[in-house]
Amino acid sequence: MTEHRPWRGVLVATALPLNDDLSVNFDRYAEHCAWLVDNGCDGVVPNGSLGEYQVLTPEERARVVETAVAAIGGERVMPGVAAYGSAESRRWAEQAGEAGCGAVMLLPPNAYRADERSVLAHYAEVARSGLPVVAYNNPIDTKVDLVPELLARLHGEGHIQAVKEFSGDVRRAYRIAELAPELDLLIGADDVLLELAVAGAKGWVAGYPNALPRASVELYRAAADGDLDTALPLYRQLHPLLRWDSQVEFVQAIKLSMDVVGRHGGPCRPPRATLLPAQEAAVRAATEKAVAAGLA
Repeated sequence: MTEHRPWRGVLVATALPLNDDLSVNFDRYAEHCAWLVDNGCDGVVPNGSLGEYQVLTPEERARVVETAVAAIGGERVMPGVAAYGSAESRRWAEQAGEAGCGAVMLLPPNAYRADERSVLAHYAEVARSGLPVVAYNNPIDTKVDLVPELLARLHGEGHIQAVKEFSGDVRRAYRIAELAPELDLLIGADDVLLELAVAGAKGWVAGYPNALPRASVELYRAAADGDLDTALPLYRQLHPLLRWDSQVEFVQAIKLSMDVVGRHGGPCRPPRATLLPAQEAAVRAATEKAVAAGLA
């Protein structure tokens, strides 16, 4: 087991700043990564769903990783390496290694509803890159559920070292701890942060720190320390925003919140559409309320 576990703590699944013409603004992205670390975050996860990896060219995707590493150092960078094929995911993992990253995050096969043998083979192939692999369980979007028993097998065979848990089912935390006590559980959905932190999560692959890093880090640290007097009021204040992380429009919502607090969120690439007026009003109001409460 690797002693150093760079996936622990608050790792921000970074939104990717785009210009008005939808080109990637790499300078702004570098500045954003550095700003997150300066505001207490432990690292970043580029090329996740929030980073719109599916609509990047291979050149853009590689440069995003290199930009993050140059900005904050490779040990703080854990790129998403999801792809339709295992060979392609392994190539992205190798690219991350060459860039100096300390670990990678990997969805199960997401081009079809893969069976258990396919999932095992997929993670085994990417693990051959030599970098520690953090599994990403998102059964809502991938239609493949990395249930605790399967996670324990993946960990037992040495293919994964941690899991970003996005199912929303907090009960799984306790089952995972029973079946694979050395497998690190990472909070995968912002709106179950408190519940999973109390259940023993070792980190948070986070969305809303893109807009509110200091308050988000304070919330995570308090929850992980069992300081509910601090964590619970803060969680209640932030939850109207945190719940957007589990909505279809999470990228647009988080980018809008970034714009509201004075960061550059900017537009999204198609097919992501702009928020509906009611959605935009709700996100804007909740963000402005957080700002007024001193949480920005």
